[in-house]
Amino acid sequence: MKRTLAILLALVMVLALVACKMQQPAQQGTEQPAQQGGEQPAQQGGEQPAGTSELAGTYEINVWVGEAAVDLTKKQIEDFNNTNDLGIKFVANVSPVSEATSADQMLADISTGADIYCFAQDQFARLVQGSALNPLGAKAAETVKAANDPGVVAAATSGDTLYAYPLTSDNGYFMYYDKTVIPEEDVDSLEKLIEDCETAKKYFAFETNTSAWYIASWFFATGCKSEWTTGNDGSFISVLDTFDSPEGLIAVKGLKKLVDSKYYVSSSSGDEFASDAAIVVTGTWNYEAIQKLLGDHMGVTDLPSFEVDGKEYHLGSFNGCKLMGVKPQEDAVRGAALHKLAQFLTDEDRQMERFNELSWGPSNLNAQKSDAVQANPGLAALLKQNEYSIPQGQIHGAWWDIAKVIGDDVKAATDEAGLQAALDNYKAKIAALFTMTEEAKNAWGVIGMCNSTDGFFFTDYNNETRSNWGEDMPMEEVEAGVWKTTQAYEMPEGCEFKVRQGASWDVAFPADNFKVETAGTYFVQFVVETGEVSLVPAN
Repeated sequence: MKRTLAILLALVMVLALVACKMQQPAQQGTEQPAQQGGEQPAQQGGEQPAGTSELAGTYEINVWVGEAAVDLTKKQIEDFNNTNDLGIKFVANVSPVSEATSADQMLADISTGADIYCFAQDQFARLVQGSALNPLGAKAAETVKAANDPGVVAAATSGDTLYAYPLTSDNGYFMYYDKTVIPEEDVDSLEKLIEDCETAKKYFAFETNTSAWYIASWFFATGCKSEWTTGNDGSFISVLDTFDSPEGLIAVKGLKKLVDSKYYVSSSSGDEFASDAAIVVTGTWNYEAIQKLLGDHMGVTDLPSFEVDGKEYHLGSFNGCKLMGVKPQEDAVRGAALHKLAQFLTDEDRQMERFNELSWGPSNLNAQKSDAVQANPGLAALLKQNEYSIPQGQIHGAWWDIAKVIGDDVKAATDEAGLQAALDNYKAKIAALFTMTEEAKNAWGVIGMCNSTDGFFFTDYNNETRSNWGEDMPMEEVEAGVWKTTQAYEMPEGCEFKVRQGASWDVAFPADNFKVETAGTYFVQFVVETGEVSLVPAN
């Protein structure tokens, strides 16, 4: 009797253990496990039952994707549930969170952030620095690197570690034009395009006076580089920048030709075609809007070449992307299961589904070569321009403000010495990034715009104007963790700004611009712990 009872008790314990493993609860937490993601934990002795693994179980997860991709992502997660042979099932809450702001939300409180989330590549460094990404394991990294565009892989890498999964490779720019104004035989020549616009009294829109992303085009054309090196923790170690060089001088000479035209406008909006533009340099996100405006008269192609001293230089560009990350987990098994899903959601078939339904450009090399992708006019132009593009790797957050000033300096220059001074000014500001004190790196400031009759400016008590998003207003720590501008500023209704750290875009609040609802004179106050931005009336 005792022997029979012992056997029954042993069987009950075995069945309980199996049931527990098959119904593993979702684990919460944000601590980095010892094991990197994407690798299956070592198997224990004995064969695994068919259709199960150490990862088997049901997991409740949160996923953030762009609004347009919510329904498709839900469907793809269900496809994973139905096809994986590991016994994994995800019960997913898929929420619409913009790739442009997901990093802000994640870093505000990682513990409440999504388990899997998508983000724009320019947010990558700060997510690594904030320990918000669980790196891929060796095998997963090898698979992802072999399957995807090297430029996108580089954008997801810090040091020698791959931290995220390539999702798209379509964040670049090229040229749209009105065929009724621009002859096809002129599309390769900047000089002819400028002449065509001036003759027709139509505008040439290229955002080179307000965006470093676009102004880099001219420097890449002449072989200039701005390559930033980061450590495994995402911090910036050094930069190889050759904008201030003989090649850089050639670049700004070419830029000068365009910005001096009275029919030049610094914009990348497709709506410029409704305001007498004949050319707009922008990306795939404007394709449908421009097609509606121009119809059969819409032309799409790569960027043109410009000529300096008898030699032609084809305009370059940045080639950017979106990435998918996995949040660090307390439980290594849960983390490994999440990486299996992330790898599935970013594979060739899922990327082609997003292309077919959302027109997102794939980063997968096989998908890029497909007839369907090649037949899409916008993506075809982007891929053609990619021959002259530079993958957008990790870039210091302060660079965007430093580089965009070049456009204004070039427009103001009256001779070659003035053009050289623009490059010297740029070089000095880049060098200063690596000599900043820790106090300056940690200090907070305000940057933004206020609407006035003359443009977008802050106007301070000394009646001095501050240019549009061009200079940080200083703040001081008035009590522990609370910062306040050192003076009050006159702000009309609709004024917009952000609070940022270290004069860089790596850490900035709020996620969307703060907008002034009631005109007045205010101090700006910021609480570090909560990320709260508020206005304090001057009186």
